[in-house]
Amino acid sequence: MMLSFVTFAQQAHSKSQQEIQQTIINVFEALSNRDSVSLRKNCTPDVRFYEYGETWTIDTLIHRAITKNIASDFKRINTFEFINITLKGDVAWATYNLTSTITSNGNERIANWNETVILLSERKQWKLAVLQSTRVGK
Repeated sequence: MMLSFVTFAQQAHSKSQQEIQQTIINVFEALSNRDSVSLRKNCTPDVRFYEYGETWTIDTLIHRAITKNIASDFKRINTFEFINITLKGDVAWATYNLTSTITSNGNERIANWNETVILLSERKQWKLAVLQSTRVGK
């Protein structure tokens, strides 16, 4: 089970901004729930994840975060602080801080990232197209 908590450095005023935030949350809920179908649904087919100096496809992310994640006690709680969301037609980008409390194999750790994403509106649904992640602190 996954929980998400959201705070806002910038309030989301428009319906589109709220939908963008929800798409981002949905991506992390899918990872937390080990749900590759939902993950694919919320991303473009050619999405790219820039993680730890590497470029990952959706298949790479699914392999690393879902397929190899076999811990029976796995739990991830995500907290988002949205900093900025900008919309230009069918393209949007957002920056946020993400803190995840992750339990796996009896160990709990807290990870912090500052991330920027690009989303595209496809058939009136926002989809993640690019995610650039920077690990913050330890």
